[in-house]
Amino acid sequence: MGGSKLKAMASGEVQYVSDENGEPVGVIVPIELWREIESERETAYLLKSAAMKQRLEAAKARHEGISLEDACEKLGI
Repeated sequence: MGGSKLKAMASGEVQYVSDENGEPVGVIVPIELWREIESERETAYLLKSAAMKQRLEAAKARHEGISLEDACEKLGI
């Protein structure tokens, strides 16, 4: 994973869940951290496909577009 924000998270924000023998069996993480982890996993999955990687890079380089308000107006929402 990217690690920049993950390393910055204080260890006190992650809670470890242990079994009756004291062995760690799970963790509880703040929702913001979980969403970042999920986003990074999704991006990594998408980048496995050469075609998807090309599409993502093209989208990232794109500078034109419309505002959210204009899109909502065009969609009637």
